Amino acid sequence: MAMERAQRFVEALTKLEKEGDLEAIVSLFSDDAQVSNVASPQVFSGQEGARRFWREYKGTLQRVESTFRNMIEAGSRVALEWETQGTAHNGAAVAYEGVSIIEWDGDRIRRFYAYFDPHALGLELTQGNAPRTEVPATTPA
Repeated sequence: MAMERAQRFVEALTKLEKEGDLEAIVSLFSDDAQVSNVASPQVFSGQEGARRFWREYKGTLQRVESTFRNMIEAGSRVALEWETQGTAHNGAAVAYEGVSIIEWDGDRIRRFYAYFDPHALGLELTQGNAPRTEVPATTPA
């Protein structure tokens, strides 16, 4: 089915953003996955690394919603052009856009990397300098 992998990722990300369901997205990653973005000097490895990466993503924003302009799937690769809007924990509005490249190995993600302007996002997140007030994402007990 065309766009099956892209849609699986988008659905899992939506569950994370709207419901705080961390496991839906983590379950897509392989045991040896590499996960990162332009704002992180660290590459997160495996499912535990993916869990940490996505927990930090969700924990950065009080409210977050991504919309997708383009989804391109070719073989084992997916490119997603997106815009994310939300609210930082200090109440500041946040809006940024970028592209994520996802490499699949069968039905699991082997590599995820997101490209966006980290400077613009950083400026929005630091306005007001209020501390985070909520638990970022949930995992089953």
